[in-house]
Amino acid sequence: MIDNLDLVGLAEAIAAGDISAEQATAAALSRAQNNHLNAFVRIQPEAAMEAARAADQHRAAGQPLGPLHGVPLAHKDMFYRAGQITGCGSKIRQDFRPDQTCTLLSALDAAGAIEIGQLHMAEFAMGPTGHNAHLGRCQNPWLPDAISGGSSSGSGTSVAARIVAGALGSDTGGSVRLPASFCGVVGLKPTHGRLTPAAMMPLSESLDTAGPLATSSRSVARLMSVLTGEPMESGLNLPLTGLTIGVVVEQDLGDCATETLTALDEAAAALRDLGATIIALRLPALDHYAAMAGLVWAPEAAALHLDHLRHRPQDFGPQVRNRLLHGLSMAATTYVQARRLRAADLAEVMAGPLAQCDVIALPVCRILTPLAQHADADGGPEMDQIIGGLSALTRGFSYLGLPALSTPMGYDPRGLPIGLQLVGRPRAEALLCRVGHAFERATCLIRNPLLTTAQPS
Repeated sequence: MIDNLDLVGLAEAIAAGDISAEQATAAALSRAQNNHLNAFVRIQPEAAMEAARAADQHRAAGQPLGPLHGVPLAHKDMFYRAGQITGCGSKIRQDFRPDQTCTLLSALDAAGAIEIGQLHMAEFAMGPTGHNAHLGRCQNPWLPDAISGGSSSGSGTSVAARIVAGALGSDTGGSVRLPASFCGVVGLKPTHGRLTPAAMMPLSESLDTAGPLATSSRSVARLMSVLTGEPMESGLNLPLTGLTIGVVVEQDLGDCATETLTALDEAAAALRDLGATIIALRLPALDHYAAMAGLVWAPEAAALHLDHLRHRPQDFGPQVRNRLLHGLSMAATTYVQARRLRAADLAEVMAGPLAQCDVIALPVCRILTPLAQHADADGGPEMDQIIGGLSALTRGFSYLGLPALSTPMGYDPRGLPIGLQLVGRPRAEALLCRVGHAFERATCLIRNPLLTTAQPS
């Protein structure tokens, strides 16, 4: 029964007494300890079970319950908890113990959530595939030979594999949306600045944001309500009538896989059937916005790691070290110009595409989920092409600071998920969850990979 519940359903079942927090947590811990996907870097069974028993006692005493009471979660290993190792996917921070707790974790704690462990991630959140030179590769639960996406690799995999009901990740250029897409779950990149970055590992101050992953948009809305303190669920069941959704035309999507374009057409038809007005939308500057994101994040990341580049260069994985050195070599004028253009580019999008529609719809990724052997450090020229293509449709919205949600819109011939990206105006997270919720209920495209076998290509 637990495996078939999303986060909201599990929270409601625990509140009603149909499932105890101890049962839910024990099941999550069992799955975490017995899976072979390399999704976790640390598991804390004793502390989690103690918290679960306390949650059940709390309920039995008739005390008020939070919106996540007794729900087991796990998070990307970059959200600080005082006194607890936060490795950030790295050798450099493998023994780092912060002296403060992330504000977002404190909000989840206050809502009654139970943290069972910390999740795999790309080294210092730099990498879109799930590879890590120090931790090994996080596998995709649909097909272990396929990439999980990154840098929030463990977040996507652990939620998709139904180990936990939800997880926090981070998104600087697609690091929530890509694993959500490749693992067939829902992931939200909020508006830049909507969630506090306090006591969270930084990568690029101009682009970083935390973001939740879960198996439904209504669960993402529940997590965002807790994280922001603002209601996100009240309008979930409103019809889509009156909304205009702009579907980005094929010519502006670049070299997009045929299967992805077909899935996008089918998603547009489903949204039309739900009452939304569908228009063809031009977004010709997508590649420009993505390029600007690269000019911003790379020098900001290099500046953060300058001391380690000088004194511990050998402790970086080769790919991460090379990316940081590239950022170090960029001219300051190039970085400043990219930062200055950002406001004008956002104004252009607000006055153009987002003046024509309420939500922009496009794929999360141009290419189908690659196999890991083609995307690792030894993949050669094919690897370079794959890495460049993975986040081509996500980076631009990070640069613009706009909220974007990924939800499954179909499956490729191998049975691997294909993600739909919904983008809104600043602070439109509730609207994106509403559209995602309606789409998911109508299409039933969120499936459990443990019950489905994907076929290798």
